[in-house]
Amino acid sequence: EGQLAESGGGLVQTGGSLRLSCEASGFIFDDYAIGWFRQAPGKEREGVSAISSGDESTVYAPSVKGRFTISRDNVKQAAYLQMRNLKPEDTAVYYCAAESAGWNPTLKTYEYDYWGQGTQVTVSS
Repeated sequence: EGQLAESGGGLVQTGGSLRLSCEASGFIFDDYAIGWFRQAPGKEREGVSAISSGDESTVYAPSVKGRFTISRDNVKQAAYLQMRNLKPEDTAVYYCAAESAGWNPTLKTYEYDYWGQGTQVTVSS
């Protein structure tokens, strides 16, 4: 059974930066696309960014494009989300997830097979 573990969340002021990490185990990491999602209180989970299995393509939600950068290291079996110029509306629990259709990074939650437990990101104004 695949497992994912996020880390790197915390409290930051508006305009600050954070780097989230996602460590994977229990599945062939190289075959899977990785996505980052977030869920704010009272809101549905939404896709933030995704990266294909071989790092050939990435996708970003319009709200984070230009501020967030997704990357992965298949040797370390890890993925990352570098977040810059953070805004209060970025406050949420952030999740990483793995999708078996590795060539097709998507922001659709139902496409993903494995999920982490999440890490809290809070941006103060």
